[in-house]
Amino acid sequence: MIHNKKLTVVMPAYNAEKTLELTYQELSHEYVDDFILVDDASTDNTILISKKLNIYTITHDENLGYGANQKTCYAEALKRGADVVVMLHPDYQYTPKLLVAMASLVAIGQFDIVLGSRILSEGALKGGMPVYKYIANRFLTFFQNVLLGKKISEYHTGYRAFSREVLETLPLQDNSNDFIFDNQMLAQAIYAGFSIGEISCPTKYFPEASSINLWRSAVYGMGVLAISVLFRLEKMGLWQSKIFKGLNHIRK
Repeated sequence: MIHNKKLTVVMPAYNAEKTLELTYQELSHEYVDDFILVDDASTDNTILISKKLNIYTITHDENLGYGANQKTCYAEALKRGADVVVMLHPDYQYTPKLLVAMASLVAIGQFDIVLGSRILSEGALKGGMPVYKYIANRFLTFFQNVLLGKKISEYHTGYRAFSREVLETLPLQDNSNDFIFDNQMLAQAIYAGFSIGEISCPTKYFPEASSINLWRSAVYGMGVLAISVLFRLEKMGLWQSKIFKGLNHIRK
């Protein structure tokens, strides 16, 4: 429990056998009430290691994608009674040691969502983020801040904490099953008026850490631009998108 709220950690996994146990061991187990790992049809021993660690494990029979994995994670967390949910990749790219700090900000009601930012305090480049990814991150974030009307240091982190209300409110099933799910979710949250905070998060880039290739990064970037434009058109009343349906003025 954290501030009398049930804390659940969800881990969307794909071929994480080399890093899962290290990630799990560094978590603050005295605060976490529930661990959920959703395996997206890994071809290694991720499932065996997860079960050995007594993590509640769900397996997709086929690879459905990163977004689909998150949908399963959040649905199961809500079903099991979570009040605060933190998504942590089991590839050890993000430090598990910040999880309690992020969850606390949600549990006390300071923010509805907290992001672990790789950009604050220059953590990304120091951790080995490729320069082209860093430049793309900065460009996309600037574009998003302009169109979404926010001042967030980065929208592309995979380290996130959510209140139960956020996960119950957003129409996540209408989002993509691919990597763009992350940005759709944040755009929905901003549209609905949920508050977003950030903390500085060091990150590590190494062979076992998950990363998409240049082509998929380009596709992702185009998707981010499209979502930002759709958000602004929706706000202006010039377009209607199903991912924003029913969200207007929820928290305003």
